[in-house]
Amino acid sequence: MKLVLFSTDAERPLQPGAWVAEGVVPLTGCVRQGHNPQHTMECLIDDYDSLRESLVSHVARTVPIPHGQYRLGPPLPRPGKILCCIANYWEHEQRERRDLNLFLKNPDAVIGPGDTIELPEFTEPWCFMHEAELGLVLRGPAKRVPQSRWREAVFGYTAFMDVTARGQGRTTWPSNRLMSWLGKSFDTFAPIGPCIVTADEIDNPNQLHVRFWNDGQLRHNYNTDDMEYTVPEIIEFASQIMTLHSGNVIACGTNHEGLGFLQDGEQVKIEIEGIGAMELRVHDPLKRQWERGIYMGEDSTHHDAVRRYRPGAVLK
Repeated sequence: MKLVLFSTDAERPLQPGAWVAEGVVPLTGCVRQGHNPQHTMECLIDDYDSLRESLVSHVARTVPIPHGQYRLGPPLPRPGKILCCIANYWEHEQRERRDLNLFLKNPDAVIGPGDTIELPEFTEPWCFMHEAELGLVLRGPAKRVPQSRWREAVFGYTAFMDVTARGQGRTTWPSNRLMSWLGKSFDTFAPIGPCIVTADEIDNPNQLHVRFWNDGQLRHNYNTDDMEYTVPEIIEFASQIMTLHSGNVIACGTNHEGLGFLQDGEQVKIEIEGIGAMELRVHDPLKRQWERGIYMGEDSTHHDAVRRYRPGAVLK
């Protein structure tokens, strides 16, 4: 099932629904209502196993609200935790596997389909870039989950954009020996959506095609089978450090060879196989401009840049 939060009136709060081919089926009367839309979705995650049969029956017999008569919000408007993997893709490199590492991203940065990424009025970051990623939607409480039981902690999947302020090249701003990741936590820098696909719909999260377009130009175009650390390994690692709760999100990292700049007026789109697509706009009050296209600087991992800057490298 594809679960969403939606509204038919901008003045009314988001409500839960099932996203189907013809539109969206409201689930308001079928699930516990939380004190806000995030809490409602957390209740749905916790109760889903017992509700699944009745929800499937409800969706089958209910006429959906047609497309164009509703708007989607982020399916998780304010996750308690957003954990993001640093890098986590091989990107054509022949090397030892790097240590798995994660950082926390600001939950207030979440936006959803049709929203606008607002570039901050900071002049110190060198540029702003997109990172298209698979997002894991968690079910908890989950603590010290071994790889063999990873499915117990994963409720479903979503698409995630890790919008990033850069210092230079691919270095996250601000860059110093303390490695601050604040440049990934500006407001609107965590688009999530368009839905949560329940885990029973996706057999293997490490076999999904991820694509990202900027004004129709294809940039990210990779498969999640290229992860250095697979989804079961990520779950095991993260749950050793902290308790994972329902509605938390883990972004699995990105293949950096598709990185490109974001700038004013652009329309971007992320699509993940089996999940769906969402589009967003970009606004920059300072109207800055950078080179369009995929970043090909000296620290690029794009295979053409690897050949250019490291001609002796052996590529996968």
